Amino acid sequence: MSSTDNPFGRGYGATSGAMTVSFGTEAPNGPAQAAAGLIKDTTTASFSADVIAESKHQPVLVDFWAPWCGPCKQLTPVLEKVVRGAGGRVKLVKMNIDDHPAIAGQLGIQSIPAVIAFADGKPVDGFMGALPESKVNEFIDRIASPDGGREAAVQSALEAAAQAVEAGAVEQAGQLYRAVLEEAPDNIAALAGLANCLIDLGDAEQARGVLDLVPGDKRQDAGVRTAEAKIALAEQVAKLGDPVALEARLQANPNDHQARFDLAMILNAKGQRHEAADHLLAIMKADRAWNDDGARKQLLQFFDAWGPGDEASVAARRRLSSLLFS
Repeated sequence: MSSTDNPFGRGYGATSGAMTVSFGTEAPNGPAQAAAGLIKDTTTASFSADVIAESKHQPVLVDFWAPWCGPCKQLTPVLEKVVRGAGGRVKLVKMNIDDHPAIAGQLGIQSIPAVIAFADGKPVDGFMGALPESKVNEFIDRIASPDGGREAAVQSALEAAAQAVEAGAVEQAGQLYRAVLEEAPDNIAALAGLANCLIDLGDAEQARGVLDLVPGDKRQDAGVRTAEAKIALAEQVAKLGDPVALEARLQANPNDHQARFDLAMILNAKGQRHEAADHLLAIMKADRAWNDDGARKQLLQFFDAWGPGDEASVAARRRLSSLLFS
């Protein structure tokens, strides 16, 4: 899968290319270079020079902020303090997204404060939210480590991607998963994460291509199973009818189990998980044997797609157990 084909292989500013995970860069030479110009503001026009070009010499942190953002006002002074204390190993560039939204949009940033680290002209790691000084120090130590800290860099990128997913920044998460895969193509967590992001963005075809890279003995990974279940559900939903017509059929005949089943599939596709589970459980309560126990089997497939810790999974499993063993 090429960076041209993948939506996460875009460039930023005047430079193109897919993200890669950095394995460390050397600190600048000499105390004068280390002391001068460590912190500056940037614009869309100067981003390429301030960040892309500069990061080829040493890591550059980009602080995406806005004047109205309270957590930004907490984080920025901490960033400035830590960067000044880092002895020139990194630089800090601040970008006001109200005045200059384009770069943040390209990176898929949907929540601020957000800090993205660039190295060798590419984004390699990041975090969101106002971290305490100790955590910012750890982040900079990892990014600017002379020995690279490969495993730490990969793990950090995975954690940042998971945080982005939780915040709803799916494109940003996908970019981070792509970054990991550039350096660790067999990382199962990144493969599963990228596949799930692609599915959530409506690109099931590319998601299948990513999942094809997962070895057979790793296909039981929870993230892989979630992606596979999402694709299967999407394919099923594409064949279903009009939900309004299905509702009308149920009003005319509450025992129209096929209409109820199809409606459950559509509701799940819309993110209405509790309602989808309600319909499948209603079928089971009325006729457990319908369609060769099809309602229960579909509910279990929902659980795979939603994940074991999802609120709808937990609630529906409890009700399923009560129904089966009452």
